[in-house]
Amino acid sequence: MRIALFGDIHANLEALEAVLEDAAKQDVTDYVCMGDIVGYNADPAACLERVRAMDCPTVKGNHDEDASGSHSLESMNPVAAAALEWTRQQLSDEQRQWLRRLRMVRQVSDFTVVHSTLDQPAHWNYVTNRFDAMSNFSYQFTQICFHGHTHVPRVYVKTDKVVEVPAESVEIEDGAKYFINIGSVGQPRDGDWRGCYAIYDLEHKLIVFRRVEYDIATTQRKILAAGLPQMLAERIAEGR
Repeated sequence: MRIALFGDIHANLEALEAVLEDAAKQDVTDYVCMGDIVGYNADPAACLERVRAMDCPTVKGNHDEDASGSHSLESMNPVAAAALEWTRQQLSDEQRQWLRRLRMVRQVSDFTVVHSTLDQPAHWNYVTNRFDAMSNFSYQFTQICFHGHTHVPRVYVKTDKVVEVPAESVEIEDGAKYFINIGSVGQPRDGDWRGCYAIYDLEHKLIVFRRVEYDIATTQRKILAAGLPQMLAERIAEGR
């Protein structure tokens, strides 16, 4: 079994299609989505329907929650709030209901998936270093947990202590626990604009990160044509 783990699509249809096309070429057998299907970019409904048609395990992200609700967004970053207000108008009631019904945490095969953290998944906390990861391990009852949210691929390993290792190719070793951020499909923030996802090969106990180029110019044109903040078109080209 080879599982593609992807998330933080953020309504970037060109990036999503490129990642899924690449995954198919890697003999992937299954897919798991880490949430934040919508928000920021210009194709929320199309991305939602693409993921829903896959009928794969999917967890809820904070933008999925905000886009499917009717609560005030005044406390949010103004750019993110503007994109979410626009996104709410693009989704049907039925689509918003589907987002609301997504679970925060799921166990798939022998691993766990969550958008943010296991200790307080609905608080949308960020894990940006090994100290942040420590509290998550206390609530992790499978050897591996995959997550997203920060848009930066990272791998934290717990043995007698917690360390961060490069997010490239990771061999799963007995006696260790892993908390792995699979990066972002639609809005990477690690300085690399290409869509990011990971493949977990269960038979060989190997996790490999992949970067995929996509038609970023089309994505940018759609953002501007939709009247979304220009910053959103600029930032995806910079991977930030």
